[in-house]
Amino acid sequence: MDRRETKRRAPEADVAEPRNKLARPALSLPTDPALYSGPFPFYRRPSELGCFSLDAQRQYHGDAHALRYYSPPPTYGQGPKFDLRDGYPDRYQPRDEEVREGLDHLLRWLLDHRGQLEGGPGWLAGAIVTWRGHLTKLLTTPYEQQEGWQLAASRFQGTLYLSEVETPAARAQRLARPPLLRELMYMGYKFEQYMCADKPESSPDPSGDVNTNVAFCSVLRSRLGNHPLLFSGEVDCTDPQAPSTQPPPAMWSSRPRKRCTGLATGGASTGSGWGHKLLKWWAQSFLLGVPNVVAGFRNPEGFVCSLKTFPTMEMFEYVRNDRDGWNPSVCMNFCAAFLSFAQNTVVQDDPRLVHLFSWEPGSPVTVSKHQDAPYAFLPTWYVEAMTQDLPSPPKTPSPKD
Repeated sequence: MDRRETKRRAPEADVAEPRNKLARPALSLPTDPALYSGPFPFYRRPSELGCFSLDAQRQYHGDAHALRYYSPPPTYGQGPKFDLRDGYPDRYQPRDEEVREGLDHLLRWLLDHRGQLEGGPGWLAGAIVTWRGHLTKLLTTPYEQQEGWQLAASRFQGTLYLSEVETPAARAQRLARPPLLRELMYMGYKFEQYMCADKPESSPDPSGDVNTNVAFCSVLRSRLGNHPLLFSGEVDCTDPQAPSTQPPPAMWSSRPRKRCTGLATGGASTGSGWGHKLLKWWAQSFLLGVPNVVAGFRNPEGFVCSLKTFPTMEMFEYVRNDRDGWNPSVCMNFCAAFLSFAQNTVVQDDPRLVHLFSWEPGSPVTVSKHQDAPYAFLPTWYVEAMTQDLPSPPKTPSPKD
């Protein structure tokens, strides 16, 4: 996919097309890839609006103190030999997945910075606010064959908010997660610990705890088709040695992501599910404008034997000729179609009214309407602050508010 495809037209004002409230909304949205194989849609290059950090107790901080710095090992012709099992389970502090955070952290950032958004309240009133991970699920939907999803949508002061709902199947799978899978999840975080330092020009310290509560999140503005987007996504690190097209401290174009996967024995594109893995890497990275994914290949004993950098814009080339490959245009066209579907469906401005979009592999996206609990997700503190134009949110909003 050509890098220029994301800038096929001159920049335009981020104004959503008027919604026709008289039109009868569609009841479902098909997901067959063949329906979305047209030209690549307009996608404005993401621009960073700000950032925030989450500490070891998962508390919000409106700064970049959790940002880490890419520090790969020296290469002398040998593999890094990272022991990904080191510290498990004694030095592992996983995030409590029973706490459903929704959009809360992103909403805190938005309250603190709503007066500084370019275009002002009028731009936000036409925008879609969500997490990058939710958009990733939409991009991969035409090719997903195993995991369904649910997205709750509410309109408030003109803005459409999208927040994921854990499906009953996903919850059951999480609660029954086998020990081996929990250890494999740890290995991915441990790989990041080997590759990232807390300060520029320093070395990683793999002797500490692996605490998955800690996160650095970038907040971005973009547009897909005629849909203005404000979304946030976790970023693993920044590369202090790479040039940046964004002013510091963003260094946007120099943030690689890091992933760990099973050792490929017959070349970089060999292995079960490799194409699907690349699809998820591409979707996550392309949305944020991340240029590279650094992958570690491990052996069955849990040691990283080699590293490989995958440029985001070249991932499609690995699957272009595969029978079960994927097409970036299909992914983006479906995402744009879903956003239009949601915009045309959720027309009533009410933070307690939720349209629940549901999808299972092999089926179309369907929608149902709900009032208040258990699906309402915009917290009281956010609605009241936006309504009364309060200067800031409470210090520790409860996810259950």
